[in-house]
Amino acid sequence: MADDMLLEVTELRAGYDGVEVLRSIDLTVGHGEIVALLGANGAGKSTLNNNLSGVYRPFGGAIRFLGRDITGCSPDRIVATGLVHVPEGRRIFPNLSVLENLELGSYRRGSAQRAANIERVFGIFPRLAERTTQLAGTLSGGEQQMLAIGRGLMGEPELLILDEPSLGLSPLLVEEMFGLIRRLNGEGLAILLVEQNVMQSLSIAHRAFVLEHGEIALTGAASELLKDPGLKASYLGM
Repeated sequence: MADDMLLEVTELRAGYDGVEVLRSIDLTVGHGEIVALLGANGAGKSTLNNNLSGVYRPFGGAIRFLGRDITGCSPDRIVATGLVHVPEGRRIFPNLSVLENLELGSYRRGSAQRAANIERVFGIFPRLAERTTQLAGTLSGGEQQMLAIGRGLMGEPELLILDEPSLGLSPLLVEEMFGLIRRLNGEGLAILLVEQNVMQSLSIAHRAFVLEHGEIALTGAASELLKDPGLKASYLGM
């Protein structure tokens, strides 16, 4: 694996109950990059995420992270390496407080710096600092997304997978969310941004991969794909 690559996925085949969803996926994320993974509903984005984070075991191929083969490793071992997944739908613990949710983010990794990391999260998301004892389930949708990302940051990720972070947010909050992603990347964090929001994703990403029917249909520099007049119609059904 090239020294500048954090994540390298090679010829990955994966699916559910013996049904192949992903076919021969090749994908890389380098240090300091935002890489966008784009595709319509059903293209296989969630399947890829679930295999990268160890929720499912792939049928074939390899996943390497920081030079280590993590193919088929358990989720806790993968988190321990520094690959942290913020799942679609936020998946916060609704009956726990904001602070308790954040503390759980450092359960497997980052516990030694827990207090400092909480302060960092509160610096990024001041609204969470005002709601430390509030039950997470009573937060607004935007605040829950902040909490989910904050919880991910508590694990001191080397690579953060953000799965549909703009889903269900108002247009104003979507703008804020993409501004936040750019800011986190500006601080050196590598991000795999898995989104349906094509234009905004391409506007902040360095490179992009487009999934269509379980295969990589298009890849390249985000700035070049942004100029492609047929991108949305040809690959995303829009």
